[in-house]
Amino acid sequence: MDPETQTIEKLSFEDALRALETIVRRLESGDVPLEDSISLYEEGERLRQHCQKRLDAAQARIERIVQGPDGTAAGTQPFDAPDR
Repeated sequence: MDPETQTIEKLSFEDALRALETIVRRLESGDVPLEDSISLYEEGERLRQHCQKRLDAAQARIERIVQGPDGTAAGTQPFDAPDR
């Protein structure tokens, strides 16, 4: 794993998202030379993947409400658990 990827892996979701937003603004400005644009795009893709990985991990921890036969809440179970 290259040092830049290791650095991204240490970022919180919020910090990675802010960095990605900064890259998007720079690319949208049109003031970045082509080679720099390519490098920024590659970094942005790594940040996007990191954010997606963080979101997937958070979603896996979410509990969902399980409805009983009468439609009322009967408890919770992990988000990724099979239905009962």
